[in-house]
Amino acid sequence: MNNYESHEIGRDIVERYRKKTGQSGRHFEAAKNWLPGGETRRASYFTPYPTFMEKGEGCYLYDCDGNTYIDMQNNYTSLIHGHAHPRVTEAAKSQMEKGVVLGSAAEIQYRHAEYLCNRIPCVEAVRYGNSGTEATLFAMRVARGFTGKEGILKMDGGYHGMHDYAQVNIFPEPKTEGLPEPWAEPWIPRNLLKDIYIAPYNDLETVEDILKKHGAQIAAVIIEPMFSAGGLFLPEPGYLQGMRELTEQYGILLILDEVMMFRLQYGGLHTHYGITPDIVALGKIIGGGFPVGAIGGRRDIMELFSPDYPHPIFHSGTFNGNNITLVAGLATLELYDEAAVERINSLGDRLREGFEKSIQNLGIKGQVTGMGSLMTVHWREDMPKTARDTFEGLLTAWDLAGLFHLEMLNRGIFSASRGMYVLSTPMTEKEIDTAIEAFTGTLEVLRPYIADTLPQLLTT
Repeated sequence: MNNYESHEIGRDIVERYRKKTGQSGRHFEAAKNWLPGGETRRASYFTPYPTFMEKGEGCYLYDCDGNTYIDMQNNYTSLIHGHAHPRVTEAAKSQMEKGVVLGSAAEIQYRHAEYLCNRIPCVEAVRYGNSGTEATLFAMRVARGFTGKEGILKMDGGYHGMHDYAQVNIFPEPKTEGLPEPWAEPWIPRNLLKDIYIAPYNDLETVEDILKKHGAQIAAVIIEPMFSAGGLFLPEPGYLQGMRELTEQYGILLILDEVMMFRLQYGGLHTHYGITPDIVALGKIIGGGFPVGAIGGRRDIMELFSPDYPHPIFHSGTFNGNNITLVAGLATLELYDEAAVERINSLGDRLREGFEKSIQNLGIKGQVTGMGSLMTVHWREDMPKTARDTFEGLLTAWDLAGLFHLEMLNRGIFSASRGMYVLSTPMTEKEIDTAIEAFTGTLEVLRPYIADTLPQLLTT
């Protein structure tokens, strides 16, 4: 729960948001009659109510009250080219006229897979699903099938989708001291906790201890090359390389979740760190704005999905590899070439530097994490290195983060309420500089609030 309106500045921010988005407020009240909580996606909800968008074009969004926003959420990283890119739209429209999904094998399936295999060096074969959740689910499943072992090692607070195994320690383990232990909310079966092992991110020593003791029961380690929902903080130097060495040493598969991070390097973020995983989970941008998930990896592992395999993994789905997703996805990926990756990452560097300068100039303790076109703002004195660091900072400054998000909306910047900013290729330096100006103005408005409620976040 928040306490936004206990302070004059908070009341003013909320009042201006309500005044600007009256029609959204009315939609929200109507939605609560039919949707529990008035929405159907937890990440889209924020207080006092979410903004109801009606249209997207390029890097801009237009809400039901006629307001315009620079979209710095981009559907949580899935829209690399923003909204309604002409080439992607034309590809999808052309396929719509032929049929969205034909319930059969199709040439576009292997053409899209061929493209991924040529672009991602460690990928020799691909299977498709409809979400990142499905991608990590089947990545874990094939790892179990290939190794004959059942255990999975994941990072405390790591997000890998919504299936039961991924939901273990989706938030950092609640205790504040010592090594994290497996835990889950009451709706997750208790019996699966015995097959999940937990380590803090950026802690190779703990990983090695776990593998020494339990390596004979562990099929795979699943990890992101940069922590996503837990704060977009970077791996420590040598961490990912050490993870690859340890998994090879103990005969354990390495699954890299690149669902979000693939956008950051042409061949996936793991290529930036010079490591070769056994399996990669993909999603988001590879579907061109349509629902998608995929796993790729070594051919000997991926062959377990083949119906010709002696005891194959059954993998199916009504919309797996559907025509419209893969047509739009291939057009999107072809547009997102090495030059486009470099350009959008340079815009991200400009935005990150602008945010950092504003924080420093106003004497506020804050950090901006991330890389390239992805970043997150943290209200804390030092850089987070683990999910526990991120959530401790978030809990301390919960209301500040929420009010900051609302005031950025008031100033025409649409972003994730958790402080994450995501860029798209239609953006130019103009949009970046506008966002920096809005960020600076928001900090200026909130500095007196910080002085009154969180004085420990001020440097002077």
